[in-house]
This record gives sequence, C-alpha cells and structure tokens, in this order.
Amino acid sequence: MATVKKDDRLTSSQSLLCVGFAGVFSKTVTSPLEVVKILSQIGTFHCKRGFLHSFVFICQNEGLRAFWKGNMVSCLRLFPYSAIHLATYKNIVHLHVDELGDISQWRAIVAGGLAGISAALATYPLEVLETRLIAQNCQEPTYRGLLHSLSTIYRNEGLQALYRGFSLTVLGAVPFSIGCYAVYVNLDKLWQERHVRFTSLQNFINGCLAAGVAQTLSFPFESVKKKMQAQSRLLPHCGGVDVHFNGMLDCFRQVIKNKGIMALWSGLTANMVKIVPYFGLLFSCFEMCKQVCLYRNGYIISPLSYKPKPGVDQSLGPHELQEFKRYLRNRKSHKAQSSSIGNRW
Repeated sequence: MATVKKDDRLTSSQSLLCVGFAGVFSKTVTSPLEVVKILSQIGTFHCKRGFLHSFVFICQNEGLRAFWKGNMVSCLRLFPYSAIHLATYKNIVHLHVDELGDISQWRAIVAGGLAGISAALATYPLEVLETRLIAQNCQEPTYRGLLHSLSTIYRNEGLQALYRGFSLTVLGAVPFSIGCYAVYVNLDKLWQERHVRFTSLQNFINGCLAAGVAQTLSFPFESVKKKMQAQSRLLPHCGGVDVHFNGMLDCFRQVIKNKGIMALWSGLTANMVKIVPYFGLLFSCFEMCKQVCLYRNGYIISPLSYKPKPGVDQSLGPHELQEFKRYLRNRKSHKAQSSSIGNRW
C-alpha cells in the first residue's frame, strides 16, 4: 500500500494532522469514483450498464450531491483510523527490529496488515454506516446524520449489524499483504537499482503499483463485505444487493452461481481509475502540510521550499531542536550578563 514517509522532524500530532488533512482532501476529491465503486460492488441498478453510464445514471436519479454520499463519515473515520494504525504499527515494528534498528520488508508489510486490522476493528461501525449511506437514495433517505444512523441500525438490527462482514477484512488482509510483498520484492528488478536510491516519483509509482496489485487480489473479499454491510430490510430492495444470501460463504456461492465469478470484481475499473489521483493528491497534500509544519518547527527557511535553515541540525527531533535553541539563548544571555558585569568593573 502506498504510504507517506515518516519524518522524524515532525511531532506525532503534526504527523497525524498532515495524514488526516491529506486523506480528507484526497477522499473528498475522489469521492465520485468511490461511490460508483461501492455501488458496483453492492450490485445496485445504478451500475448495470458499465462504468461511465453509472455516473450519468446516478446524476439523473439523485443529483450531483449523490457523488458525496457518505463522504463526511468516511473523513471522520480517517482520524481515529490513522491514529490507531500509526500507534499499532510503531509498537509491532518496535518488537521486530534487529540490533541495527532495521526490519525486513516482509515483516514491515505484515506489521502494516495487523495494524490495519486493529484500526478497522475500532472504526468498523463507521465503515458500515458509510456503505449504508451510499446504498440509500439520498432523495428519500432512511438514515439522516451520523448519530441517527448509528442509533437506527443498533435499535433495529443490533450491535452485530455494525460489525457484519468484519471477518472479510481479516481474510482480505492476506492476499493484500501478499500483493504488496510481490510488488516490493521486484522493485529493484523493475528500476534496475537499489530501493534506497529511488526518487520521489519512483516511490509514488511503486505505491500505485502495490496498491493496484494488492487491491485487485483482495477485491473479491471487499465486494462480499460491501454486500453484507449494505444488506438491510430497512432499505428499499434490502439495500440494493443483487443477490440474496445468508452469511459470508453463501454470499460467495450466490454471486458465483447467479452472476459469474467475475462479478466478484465488479467496481474494479472505478477502483483502478481512482488510485493515481487519490495517491497523487494524498502525497502532494501531505508534502504541503509537512512543509508548513517544518517551517513552524524551524527546520526550513520558507513553507514554500524545502531549503534547510542554515545552522540547523536536521537530524534533531523537534523537541531536541527546541531544547537546543533554548540552550543557545540562555548561553547568549549569560554571556551578555557576564560582559555587562565585566564592563562595570
């Protein structure tokens, strides 16, 4: 999966803020593609005639604002998800680093998968809610707002409805991690050089490739999960799901039996089209936000440039740099006082 690179010159809160802002912006811009993808996975009538026709059909039936159904919930989910993911990942990596502080690529990917599962578990009800909001007709909504939606689902369907399909998140993490690993172990062959020498553009392309392969391999699990999340007797046509099923295995069986095995990859086109703009915006927004934070922390001369400030040790952490600056100010003040006393004598 493409991720932003950690910079030790940022505090933990600044890192989370940069990731959150970049994620919210990229999610909001690419929300129309996400809506089409999820509706295709559910199998609603909007997407029966293909990728491009889906946009026209949604716009005609529900208006432009339908392309941002569930986006607010998705953005709210991003902050706790990122915080839990980062904290869990750091703790898992800390347990598996060697004496030199290094960790193998495979262990890092597994750590990322486990951190993702932990974050998904804590925020899964919001993911279910996002799917329900996208599945419903925004002209005749069943769910109105975050609290109303959660209380309605809990009151009418019970707590288990807010975690329906979570096991597929765990199962899908296996092919996802394998896909990431398969890409990353072959990057040296692809670029004909060591990974430590990759440019920012190469890392961006690598992230898109890894995301494309990993998401394609895990897409059937994601599709069945979306059908399970959307299925509800409260929504018209049970959420618009294109097959009737009882449980995870029966959902796989009914999709393959009635729609064919390729139906498990419905919505993949929208997902592939989304990857480049999503990660492009994610990386660029993160870098812009990071530059502002680095300028505030005193590492660079301008929030519009990465040119380092002269005389500043870039290896110091933000708290260490502030302590060092404080030490220099106290030392300068002490010298000035000494010089003043000496002049009196």
